[in-house]
Amino acid sequence: MRIDEDRVIELFKTKDNILILTHENPDGDTLGCGVALCHVLISMGKKARVENSDEIPSLYAYLFENLEKMDFKEEFIVAVDIADTKLLGERLENLYADKIDLCIDHHSSNMGYAKELLLREKDGAAALTLYRVLKKMGATITKEIATALYTGLSTDTGCFRYANANAEAYRVGADLIEYGANNAEINIKMFETKPIEYFKLITEVLKGMRMFLDNKVVVLKVTQEMLDKTGALSEYYDAIATLSRQVEGTLCGITMKENSEGGYKFSLRTHDSIDAAALCSAFGGGGHIRAAGCEIEGDEEEALLKMLKLIEEQL
Repeated sequence: MRIDEDRVIELFKTKDNILILTHENPDGDTLGCGVALCHVLISMGKKARVENSDEIPSLYAYLFENLEKMDFKEEFIVAVDIADTKLLGERLENLYADKIDLCIDHHSSNMGYAKELLLREKDGAAALTLYRVLKKMGATITKEIATALYTGLSTDTGCFRYANANAEAYRVGADLIEYGANNAEINIKMFETKPIEYFKLITEVLKGMRMFLDNKVVVLKVTQEMLDKTGALSEYYDAIATLSRQVEGTLCGITMKENSEGGYKFSLRTHDSIDAAALCSAFGGGGHIRAAGCEIEGDEEEALLKMLKLIEEQL
């Protein structure tokens, strides 16, 4: 059932022992929302904690520096920035897929799995959706909360470079800076600082770059062999994906990563008329118009051909 901000506020005020779930392969938006909400709930005298199926990437360790880790039996479960329960990751999906009480999200592909859903598809980040709730609730926005929310907003707007960085996103970003978020420091950590292993990985990936459909589609591939050779972590995958659409004249960038159990994970980054979310939803995935992901069964060429056929239909 879809609800509004007032109902979310009512739930936060009346519930306790609150478990906050974030999606697998976590990014700054899901973690920023989780951490910000956890801080607010604890400040209200509630017990709350954030969980993820995967290890938290070192890039986002700063978000958790001042967050108390509480141990309790959950009584109310909130999912943030999660469009589908399969994005919880195997561990959390097995435990909580049919038990989620509230979802706060901004993905148009949201499957409506939670008992109650606050969905704002036009928001550039779930952090923006959550910020609106917290402001209406009268929550005190501390430096830690502002930092977490700014991280989420900056993540999904590409450091305010994407089309979803509308006027409201900039206004909220300015608010968060006034509340104490160090925007320069956050942006340097997230967008301008990478370990040497990342650059070694890029070198390997670019060697195999391919172009299709009159050079309108760029395809990059990340293999386990590349990760082993360079010592790079799988968490660098999303950063690699953003490179794929930076080639001049490209309308769609594809980054493929082989799965250990077979098949490939696809990350799409698009321009102009190509709807990444629609393409990925055809394979059970989802995301945003300009950034989405899915998994496709088959060997490399078979899986790629399936995606290229759908892209050609959109061109």
